[in-house]
Amino acid sequence: MFAKKMIVAAAALAVTQFALADDKLIDSVSVDYATSAKVRMERLSVAKDWNVQWFQSNGTHLSGYWEASVGFWQQKQYMNISGNDKNLWDIGFTPVFRFQNDNKKGMYYEGGIGVHRLSDLYNNDTYRLSTLFQFGDHIGLGYVFDNNWEIGAKVQHFSNGGYKKPNTGINYFELKAAYHF
Repeated sequence: MFAKKMIVAAAALAVTQFALADDKLIDSVSVDYATSAKVRMERLSVAKDWNVQWFQSNGTHLSGYWEASVGFWQQKQYMNISGNDKNLWDIGFTPVFRFQNDNKKGMYYEGGIGVHRLSDLYNNDTYRLSTLFQFGDHIGLGYVFDNNWEIGAKVQHFSNGGYKKPNTGINYFELKAAYHF
């Protein structure tokens, strides 16, 4: 476990170095915490703003960003056995559309559909995902403060889109904290 924490710390340090460069590869970093039926998830993400303003009107517009993430899932009832814990990782990439103010501050609404790769098959409580490849779609809302900190909430659904059975899917309620460089 110590080695995993050191890898995450080193990755965070590397991300900070890229983010502070003049030609920013990364515009923001975020941490998400999510819960669902007998499972919880923590996620670290980096994002790159598209810097476009579609449908600009009355001080608002539609834009978006690319998000790359690493998530850690803690299953609390693996194979539907109470007390049987199993952990897995997911790596994801998601294009996200965001409706926001022109100055990118204040309230926003967003939605995205991306791809995720799980380290192991998900089999927790009565929910099963039969493939390592999953789609992750979400809708959310949040607020970006004048000091560039952001808080948000979203609902996320993971599923293989019916590619293989069983595919009960899983829904998470997530809280997000982010900082924009």
